Amino acid sequence: MKIVVTGGAGFIGSHLAARLSGLGYDVAAVDCFHPYYPAERKARQFQALTGGRVPLARFDLLDREQTMRWFAQCRPDVVYHLAALPGVPYSLEEPLAYIDYDIKATVNVLAAAGEAGAAHVLFASSSSVYGDRGNVPLREEMADGRVVSPYAAAKYGAESFCHAYAHLYGYQMTIFRYFTVYGPWGRPDMAIGTFLHRLLAGEEIVVYGKGTARDYTYIDDIVEGMIAALHRSGGRSEVFNLGAGAPVTMEQLLAELRKHFPDMKIVHAPERKGDVKATWADITKAERAFGYRPNVPFAEGLARTVAWAREYER
Repeated sequence: MKIVVTGGAGFIGSHLAARLSGLGYDVAAVDCFHPYYPAERKARQFQALTGGRVPLARFDLLDREQTMRWFAQCRPDVVYHLAALPGVPYSLEEPLAYIDYDIKATVNVLAAAGEAGAAHVLFASSSSVYGDRGNVPLREEMADGRVVSPYAAAKYGAESFCHAYAHLYGYQMTIFRYFTVYGPWGRPDMAIGTFLHRLLAGEEIVVYGKGTARDYTYIDDIVEGMIAALHRSGGRSEVFNLGAGAPVTMEQLLAELRKHFPDMKIVHAPERKGDVKATWADITKAERAFGYRPNVPFAEGLARTVAWAREYER
Protein backbone atom coordinates (compact mmCIF):
# COMPACT_ATOMS: atom_id res chain seq x y z
CA MET A 1 0.00 0.00 0.00
CA LYS A 2 1.40 3.40 -1.04
CA ILE A 3 0.77 6.19 1.47
CA VAL A 4 1.47 9.91 1.09
CA VAL A 5 1.84 12.15 4.15
CA THR A 6 1.58 15.88 3.43
CA GLY A 7 3.16 18.13 6.02
CA GLY A 8 5.42 15.14 6.48
CA ALA A 9 8.27 17.09 8.06
CA GLY A 10 6.03 18.64 10.70
CA PHE A 11 5.59 17.45 14.28
CA ILE A 12 2.74 15.00 13.75
CA GLY A 13 3.67 14.28 10.14
CA SER A 14 7.21 13.17 10.97
CA HIS A 15 5.99 10.85 13.73
CA LEU A 16 3.28 9.42 11.48
CA ALA A 17 5.59 8.87 8.50
CA ALA A 18 8.15 7.15 10.72
CA ARG A 19 5.56 4.85 12.29
CA LEU A 20 3.96 3.92 8.97
CA SER A 21 7.37 3.17 7.48
CA GLY A 22 8.25 1.05 10.50
CA LEU A 23 5.09 -0.97 9.93
CA GLY A 24 6.21 -1.77 6.40
CA TYR A 25 4.08 0.63 4.36
CA ASP A 26 5.48 2.33 1.27
CA VAL A 27 5.51 5.95 2.46
CA ALA A 28 6.34 9.24 0.74
CA ALA A 29 6.22 12.66 2.38
CA VAL A 30 5.87 16.19 1.07
CA ASP A 31 6.51 19.46 2.89
CA CYS A 32 7.18 23.04 1.78
CA PHE A 33 9.14 23.93 4.95
CA HIS A 34 7.08 27.04 5.61
CA PRO A 35 9.03 29.43 7.90
CA TYR A 36 6.29 29.43 10.57
CA TYR A 37 8.98 27.71 12.58
CA PRO A 38 12.61 27.07 11.54
CA ALA A 39 13.16 24.83 8.53
CA GLU A 40 16.33 23.52 10.17
CA ARG A 41 14.31 22.13 13.05
CA LYS A 42 11.88 20.44 10.68
CA ALA A 43 14.72 18.84 8.74
CA ARG A 44 16.33 17.66 11.96
CA GLN A 45 13.17 16.11 13.38
CA PHE A 46 12.27 14.41 10.09
CA GLN A 47 15.72 12.86 9.85
CA ALA A 48 15.80 11.88 13.53
CA LEU A 49 12.40 10.18 13.38
CA THR A 50 12.46 8.57 9.93
CA GLY A 51 16.17 7.80 9.77
CA GLY A 52 16.23 8.52 6.05
CA ARG A 53 13.78 5.70 5.30
CA VAL A 54 11.06 7.99 3.90
CA PRO A 55 11.56 10.02 0.70
CA LEU A 56 10.65 13.69 1.17
CA ALA A 57 9.55 15.97 -1.68
CA ARG A 58 9.96 19.67 -0.99
CA PHE A 59 7.42 21.88 -2.77
CA ASP A 60 4.41 24.10 -2.02
CA LEU A 61 0.99 22.48 -2.28
CA LEU A 62 -0.39 25.88 -3.32
CA ASP A 63 1.24 25.15 -6.67
CA ARG A 64 -1.69 23.26 -8.19
CA GLU A 65 0.10 22.03 -11.31
CA GLN A 66 3.06 20.64 -9.40
CA THR A 67 0.75 19.07 -6.82
CA MET A 68 -1.32 17.34 -9.51
CA ARG A 69 1.81 16.17 -11.32
CA TRP A 70 3.50 14.81 -8.18
CA PHE A 71 0.40 12.90 -7.03
CA ALA A 72 -0.05 11.49 -10.53
CA GLN A 73 3.50 10.14 -10.38
CA CYS A 74 3.11 8.73 -6.83
CA ARG A 75 -0.36 7.27 -7.37
CA PRO A 76 -1.00 6.79 -3.63
CA ASP A 77 -3.65 4.45 -2.31
CA VAL A 78 -3.98 6.57 0.84
CA VAL A 79 -3.31 10.25 1.59
CA TYR A 80 -2.86 11.68 5.07
CA HIS A 81 -3.24 15.43 4.54
CA LEU A 82 -1.58 17.15 7.50
CA ALA A 83 0.03 20.11 5.71
CA ALA A 84 -1.34 23.37 7.07
CA LEU A 85 -0.40 26.66 8.64
CA PRO A 86 -0.97 26.13 12.39
CA GLY A 87 -1.46 28.41 15.35
CA VAL A 88 -4.21 30.74 16.57
CA PRO A 89 -2.18 33.91 17.39
CA TYR A 90 -0.52 34.13 13.96
CA SER A 91 -3.90 33.70 12.26
CA LEU A 92 -5.01 36.98 13.85
CA GLU A 93 -2.08 38.73 12.16
CA GLU A 94 -2.18 36.97 8.78
CA PRO A 95 -5.70 35.57 8.24
CA LEU A 96 -5.38 35.45 4.45
CA ALA A 97 -2.37 33.13 4.72
CA TYR A 98 -4.65 30.59 6.43
CA ILE A 99 -7.11 30.74 3.56
CA ASP A 100 -4.17 29.92 1.28
CA TYR A 101 -2.46 27.14 3.22
CA ASP A 102 -5.38 25.63 5.12
CA ILE A 103 -8.08 25.86 2.44
CA LYS A 104 -6.60 26.42 -1.03
CA ALA A 105 -3.76 23.93 -0.56
CA THR A 106 -6.26 21.44 0.89
CA VAL A 107 -8.45 21.76 -2.21
CA ASN A 108 -5.41 21.08 -4.40
CA VAL A 109 -4.57 17.94 -2.42
CA LEU A 110 -8.15 16.70 -2.43
CA ALA A 111 -8.37 17.08 -6.21
CA ALA A 112 -4.92 15.58 -6.79
CA ALA A 113 -5.75 12.59 -4.60
CA GLY A 114 -8.95 12.00 -6.53
CA GLU A 115 -7.32 12.30 -9.94
CA ALA A 116 -4.54 9.94 -8.84
CA GLY A 117 -7.10 7.31 -7.80
CA ALA A 118 -6.60 7.38 -4.01
CA ALA A 119 -9.10 5.22 -2.14
CA HIS A 120 -8.88 6.92 1.26
CA VAL A 121 -8.02 10.48 2.32
CA LEU A 122 -7.47 11.30 6.00
CA PHE A 123 -7.48 14.98 6.94
CA ALA A 124 -6.01 16.72 9.99
CA SER A 125 -8.49 19.19 11.46
CA SER A 126 -8.54 20.73 14.94
CA SER A 127 -10.54 20.96 18.16
CA SER A 128 -10.57 24.71 17.46
CA VAL A 129 -13.58 24.15 15.19
CA TYR A 130 -15.77 23.75 18.30
CA GLY A 131 -15.32 27.38 19.32
CA ASP A 132 -15.36 28.43 22.96
CA ARG A 133 -17.88 26.16 24.68
CA GLY A 134 -16.44 25.97 28.17
CA ASN A 135 -15.23 22.91 30.02
CA VAL A 136 -17.60 20.26 28.64
CA PRO A 137 -16.99 17.07 26.61
CA LEU A 138 -17.07 17.99 22.92
CA ARG A 139 -18.88 15.60 20.59
CA GLU A 140 -18.33 15.66 16.84
CA GLU A 141 -21.83 16.93 16.05
CA MET A 142 -21.33 20.01 18.28
CA ALA A 143 -19.22 21.90 15.71
CA ASP A 144 -21.49 24.50 14.12
CA GLY A 145 -19.12 27.03 12.57
CA ARG A 146 -19.23 29.51 15.47
CA VAL A 147 -15.47 29.68 15.85
CA VAL A 148 -13.35 32.34 17.54
CA SER A 149 -10.22 32.59 15.34
CA PRO A 150 -9.32 32.73 11.64
CA TYR A 151 -7.33 29.51 12.11
CA ALA A 152 -10.42 27.68 13.33
CA ALA A 153 -12.53 29.19 10.53
CA ALA A 154 -10.05 27.92 7.96
CA LYS A 155 -10.08 24.42 9.43
CA TYR A 156 -13.88 24.33 9.55
CA GLY A 157 -14.02 25.49 5.93
CA ALA A 158 -11.47 22.90 4.88
CA GLU A 159 -13.62 20.18 6.46
CA SER A 160 -16.49 21.20 4.17
CA PHE A 161 -14.26 20.90 1.13
CA CYS A 162 -13.23 17.44 2.33
CA HIS A 163 -16.84 16.29 2.31
CA ALA A 164 -17.43 17.88 -1.10
CA TYR A 165 -14.43 16.25 -2.79
CA ALA A 166 -15.12 12.88 -1.20
CA HIS A 167 -18.53 13.07 -2.85
CA LEU A 168 -17.06 14.18 -6.18
CA TYR A 169 -14.37 11.49 -6.37
CA GLY A 170 -15.92 8.70 -4.31
CA TYR A 171 -12.97 8.09 -1.98
CA GLN A 172 -13.37 7.37 1.71
CA MET A 173 -12.84 10.47 3.84
CA THR A 174 -11.74 10.49 7.48
CA ILE A 175 -11.45 13.80 9.31
CA PHE A 176 -9.51 13.94 12.58
CA ARG A 177 -10.00 16.72 15.11
CA TYR A 178 -6.83 16.79 17.19
CA PHE A 179 -6.83 17.95 20.80
CA THR A 180 -3.58 19.71 21.86
CA VAL A 181 -0.96 17.21 20.74
CA TYR A 182 2.36 17.23 22.62
CA GLY A 183 5.46 15.10 22.98
CA PRO A 184 9.06 14.86 21.71
CA TRP A 185 9.67 17.24 18.78
CA GLY A 186 6.43 19.05 19.68
CA ARG A 187 5.76 22.36 17.98
CA PRO A 188 7.91 25.05 19.60
CA ASP A 189 5.11 27.65 19.52
CA MET A 190 2.73 25.63 21.69
CA ALA A 191 2.54 26.04 25.47
CA ILE A 192 4.55 22.99 26.51
CA GLY A 193 7.22 23.58 23.86
CA THR A 194 7.52 27.26 24.80
CA PHE A 195 7.63 26.50 28.52
CA LEU A 196 10.35 23.86 28.14
CA HIS A 197 12.50 26.08 25.94
CA ARG A 198 12.40 28.88 28.49
CA LEU A 199 12.81 26.65 31.53
CA LEU A 200 15.87 24.94 30.08
CA ALA A 201 17.34 28.40 29.50
CA GLY A 202 16.65 29.37 33.11
CA GLU A 203 14.02 31.93 32.11
CA GLU A 204 10.58 32.65 33.52
CA ILE A 205 7.50 31.33 31.73
CA VAL A 206 4.47 33.39 30.74
CA VAL A 207 0.96 32.11 31.44
CA TYR A 208 -1.89 33.78 29.56
CA GLY A 209 -5.29 34.08 31.17
CA LYS A 210 -6.70 32.14 34.12
CA GLY A 211 -8.63 28.93 34.58
CA THR A 212 -7.79 27.40 31.20
CA ALA A 213 -7.76 23.67 30.48
CA ARG A 214 -6.58 21.59 27.51
CA ASP A 215 -7.10 17.97 26.54
CA TYR A 216 -3.36 17.28 26.16
CA THR A 217 -2.83 14.21 23.97
CA TYR A 218 0.51 12.42 23.67
CA ILE A 219 1.87 12.11 20.14
CA ASP A 220 2.09 8.30 20.18
CA ASP A 221 -1.62 8.02 21.01
CA ILE A 222 -2.52 10.38 18.16
CA VAL A 223 -0.41 8.45 15.65
CA GLU A 224 -1.79 5.06 16.71
CA GLY A 225 -5.32 6.43 16.36
CA MET A 226 -4.61 7.77 12.89
CA ILE A 227 -3.23 4.42 11.77
CA ALA A 228 -6.09 2.46 13.35
CA ALA A 229 -8.53 4.55 11.30
CA LEU A 230 -6.77 3.53 8.10
CA HIS A 231 -8.78 0.31 7.89
CA ARG A 232 -12.03 1.47 9.46
CA SER A 233 -15.14 0.00 7.91
CA GLY A 234 -18.10 1.84 6.47
CA GLY A 235 -16.61 3.74 3.56
CA ARG A 236 -18.43 6.97 4.38
CA SER A 237 -17.06 10.41 5.20
CA GLU A 238 -16.75 10.62 8.97
CA VAL A 239 -15.33 13.00 11.58
CA PHE A 240 -13.53 11.74 14.69
CA ASN A 241 -12.11 13.41 17.77
CA LEU A 242 -8.61 12.27 18.70
CA GLY A 243 -7.81 13.37 22.22
CA ALA A 244 -7.00 12.01 25.64
CA GLY A 245 -10.55 12.44 26.88
CA ALA A 246 -9.30 14.06 30.10
CA PRO A 247 -8.67 17.83 30.26
CA VAL A 248 -5.64 19.12 32.16
CA THR A 249 -5.92 22.52 33.82
CA MET A 250 -3.13 25.06 33.60
CA GLU A 251 -2.62 24.61 37.34
CA GLN A 252 -2.14 20.86 36.85
CA LEU A 253 0.31 21.44 33.99
CA LEU A 254 2.35 23.87 36.08
CA ALA A 255 2.36 21.48 39.05
CA GLU A 256 3.73 18.68 36.84
CA LEU A 257 6.35 20.98 35.35
CA ARG A 258 7.47 22.05 38.81
CA LYS A 259 8.34 18.42 39.59
CA HIS A 260 10.97 18.66 36.86
CA PHE A 261 11.89 22.33 37.38
CA PRO A 262 11.59 23.13 41.12
CA ASP A 263 12.88 26.69 40.63
CA MET A 264 10.33 27.53 37.94
CA LYS A 265 9.26 31.20 37.86
CA ILE A 266 5.89 32.21 36.41
CA VAL A 267 4.64 35.54 35.02
CA HIS A 268 0.93 35.98 34.40
CA ALA A 269 -0.40 37.92 31.43
CA PRO A 270 -3.89 38.77 30.11
CA GLU A 271 -5.85 36.28 28.06
CA ARG A 272 -5.02 36.31 24.34
CA LYS A 273 -7.61 36.94 21.65
CA GLY A 274 -8.73 33.84 19.79
CA ASP A 275 -7.84 31.40 22.58
CA VAL A 276 -10.59 29.17 23.94
CA LYS A 277 -10.85 28.59 27.68
CA ALA A 278 -11.08 24.80 27.57
CA THR A 279 -11.00 21.75 25.31
CA TRP A 280 -12.23 18.29 26.24
CA ALA A 281 -12.63 15.47 23.71
CA ASP A 282 -15.46 13.00 23.77
CA ILE A 283 -13.64 10.08 22.10
CA THR A 284 -16.55 7.60 22.17
CA LYS A 285 -17.06 7.66 18.40
CA ALA A 286 -13.41 6.88 17.57
CA GLU A 287 -13.31 4.13 20.18
CA ARG A 288 -16.36 2.45 18.68
CA ALA A 289 -15.30 2.89 15.05
CA PHE A 290 -11.68 1.73 15.18
CA GLY A 291 -10.79 0.93 18.77
CA TYR A 292 -9.07 4.22 19.58
CA ARG A 293 -7.96 4.34 23.19
CA PRO A 294 -5.15 6.63 24.44
CA ASN A 295 -2.63 4.86 26.67
CA VAL A 296 -0.16 7.50 27.88
CA PRO A 297 -1.17 9.37 31.07
CA PHE A 298 -0.33 13.06 31.08
CA ALA A 299 2.32 12.86 33.82
CA GLU A 300 4.13 10.09 31.94
CA GLY A 301 3.89 11.86 28.59
CA LEU A 302 5.19 15.10 30.05
CA ALA A 303 8.09 13.28 31.73
CA ARG A 304 9.04 11.72 28.38
CA THR A 305 8.84 15.13 26.73
CA VAL A 306 11.00 16.77 29.39
CA ALA A 307 13.60 14.01 29.04
CA TRP A 308 13.67 14.52 25.28
CA ALA A 309 13.95 18.31 25.65
CA ARG A 310 16.90 18.03 28.04
CA GLU A 311 18.74 16.03 25.38
CA TYR A 312 17.74 17.82 22.18
CA GLU A 313 16.64 21.36 23.05
CA ARG A 314 19.71 22.73 24.76
